[in-house]
Amino acid sequence: MRPHGAGAVLALVLAWAAAPARAEEAAPAYSPKGADTCLKCHDEDSEFPVVGIFRTPHGQSKDPRAPFAQLQCESCHGPGGEHARKKPVGEPQGPIRSFGLREGTPVAEQDGACLQCHSGAARAHWAGSAHEGAQVPCAGCHQVHTPTDPIRQVATQAEVCGACHVRERAASFSPFAHPLRDARMGCSDCHAPHGSMADAQLKRGSVNDTCFTCHADKRGPFLWEHAPAAEDCSLCHAAHGSPHRGMLAQRPPLLCQQCHSQAGHPSIALTPDGLASGSPSAFLLGGSCTNCHSQVHGSNHPSGADLGR
Repeated sequence: MRPHGAGAVLALVLAWAAAPARAEEAAPAYSPKGADTCLKCHDEDSEFPVVGIFRTPHGQSKDPRAPFAQLQCESCHGPGGEHARKKPVGEPQGPIRSFGLREGTPVAEQDGACLQCHSGAARAHWAGSAHEGAQVPCAGCHQVHTPTDPIRQVATQAEVCGACHVRERAASFSPFAHPLRDARMGCSDCHAPHGSMADAQLKRGSVNDTCFTCHADKRGPFLWEHAPAAEDCSLCHAAHGSPHRGMLAQRPPLLCQQCHSQAGHPSIALTPDGLASGSPSAFLLGGSCTNCHSQVHGSNHPSGADLGR
């Protein structure tokens, strides 16, 4: 007779307790020969060559901190036994942790593998940074299988950053721009790509402090200060490039007239045909406002209240 009611429940509980425990899922297997297994396919002629890693810090087996002193390729890519197993033609290889912007491995898992070793110091502000928030993995910028990582080379850094920051890349080709194109300066001279406490991931606490790193003569303190220059350099200058001399955001006197009204002062704007109208001062020609007010960043002259000396 089949049990019913409370007896049925008790019978089910006893049957479950007497049943053998289910076998846990087998842990992923590692490849039989480590890197030697991987290199059978990933040689210099493959779609994903990795031989160059032996000329990088990651590929040094004598360094106990390096991946190759531990589980070799699988220190970062995870167990690759199923991935390395031979499959029939046309059947995809087993899954393995892959790195890059468009790979199937979640970004958090990718970065977790990198941050096992590369945490703290310059990456102390990575959590919550703009790149981390935008789901940009470490491998979206860095290449670890090549002897020279393009993002870490001044000559190629701007191209790597410009792949995403297209507006800034376009500005860097302007007639007046910072020397990113001739390898005298890199994006990381001003920005901290792994995060910082400043706006736009600047390496210094403010725009001005960043600019003063190179433009120390504009730092001051000045007896007579020009308010926008003391507040934020980018109020007048376009940091990534401009068609106007001095990387100005706009041609003077139009730039100056954003704050200084032309009423009561002969500051009529210039046009392609010359001065627009009215009776402007001849001193506006050429350098415009700076013909007279040459010390636009500030003056220490006793008579420099108008930033003229």
